[in-house]
Amino acid sequence: MKEIKIKTRDLTLYYGPKMALNSISIEIPEKEVTAFIGPSGCGKSTFLRTLNRMNDLIPNVRITGEVLVDSLNIYDKQIDVVNLRKKVGMVFQKSNPFAKSIFENVAYGPRINGINNKTKLEEIVETSLKKAFIWEEVKDRLNDSAMALSGGQQQRMCIARTLAVEPEIILMDEPASALDPISTAKIEELIFELKKNYTIVIVTHNMQQAARVSDLTAFFYLGELIEFGKTKKIFTTPDKKHTEEYITGRFG
Repeated sequence: MKEIKIKTRDLTLYYGPKMALNSISIEIPEKEVTAFIGPSGCGKSTFLRTLNRMNDLIPNVRITGEVLVDSLNIYDKQIDVVNLRKKVGMVFQKSNPFAKSIFENVAYGPRINGINNKTKLEEIVETSLKKAFIWEEVKDRLNDSAMALSGGQQQRMCIARTLAVEPEIILMDEPASALDPISTAKIEELIFELKKNYTIVIVTHNMQQAARVSDLTAFFYLGELIEFGKTKKIFTTPDKKHTEEYITGRFG
C-alpha cells in the first residue's frame, strides 16, 4: 500500500454564508493519479484549491477541518504558503504563459527561489521541458515568446514551469478541457509518465479521461464527496446509486 500524501478531515468551506464543501474526508496516496469528477458547480475545483490554499486569495472564504500534506496541517498559522505552493504545484484549465520567452517562463520559479547561475538555470529548463514532453518541439526556440506556442504546447510548457520548482504534488484543474484531441492525448500520456515521480490530482469533466488516466476517482455532488475508490470499481460497480446515475449519463 502506498503512503498517504494528502489527507483531509471534515473539510468544510464557506463562501460568505454559502457552504460550498460539506465535511470532506479523503486520503490520497502518493505517486498515483486521483481524479475528481462530478457536475459543474459540485465543489471539485473548490476542493482542489484547498489543497494548496489557493482559496486564501478569495475574499470571505472560511474553512473548518484539516488538510494534511505529509501529516502537516497546511492551514496551521506557521505554515509558509510560498513553500507550500512550491511543494504543491498547480496547472490551470487555461494555459497561462507569461509574456516572456519560453526559457524565462520555465526559469521563473527557480529564479524567484534564488537560483541565478546561468548553467544551473539552463539545466533546470531543459530537464523540466523534457519531463513535460515538449523539449524536442521548443529546444531551438527557447528565446521566442511563449505566446507563439499552440494551446497544447503552452499547456505542456506551463506543466514544465510547475515542474521546475520540484514539487511533490501536482494539482491539475481540467488541464485539457481547452485542447484538441491530439493535444489532449499528449497531456494524458504526460500525466501517466509523471505519476512515477509525483502525486497527481486532476479535476476533469471528461469521464473517459478520468477512466483513462486515473488510479482513483472521487465523485462530488452538491459540495459533498459521494464516493471515492479505485477508478475501475467506480466506473464499473459503484456502491452509490448517485454515482452510477452520473457515470451512465442520467444526469450531470
